[in-house]
Amino acid sequence: MKKIVVASKNPVKVQAVKNGFLRMYPDESPHILCVSAESGVSEQPTSDQETLQGAINRAQAAEREVQNADYWVGIEGGIEEHDGEMSAFAWVVIKSAALLGKGRTGTFYLPPQVANLIQQGVELGEEDDIVFNQSNSKQKNGAIGILSGNAVTRTQLYEQAVIFALVPFKNSQLYSQQKDQPTQSNQAGI
Repeated sequence: MKKIVVASKNPVKVQAVKNGFLRMYPDESPHILCVSAESGVSEQPTSDQETLQGAINRAQAAEREVQNADYWVGIEGGIEEHDGEMSAFAWVVIKSAALLGKGRTGTFYLPPQVANLIQQGVELGEEDDIVFNQSNSKQKNGAIGILSGNAVTRTQLYEQAVIFALVPFKNSQLYSQQKDQPTQSNQAGI
């Protein structure tokens, strides 16, 4: 049984990690431990790079918190503006003693009313609750679930990125020469 430390107590993120590991390793039962971990970035990351760094920071913080584990997982949601529109996505980073895997979710665009609130400093999860008259939506179906009518939930969105981040572990012989794992000091190499 693999011990996985998730740098979040958000049930959506924990379930996405569990689902992703079970899909990649169907014959193994993961033991998941949840810890609160700071991202070290803005509460609402506003670029792809900042969002990735937040996920890296969370995975590293989880490792510092619980050193005796097989994997440490950081998940960070972010937004980024493109040509006057605002996109939303997340990064998943999975660390082991030997490898680092990174996976990014699909991207979707937010409605202007949502983007305007975010530009005023409201975090995406809070904004969902305001605009869509929800309560604690970021621990439920999230913006993607609300906007897609639950055709894709936040858990499903993150699950795929967990699978992408597990690719180096599933194919360790191809990735075993990975020497430098990105940290805050060498993030430009990401």
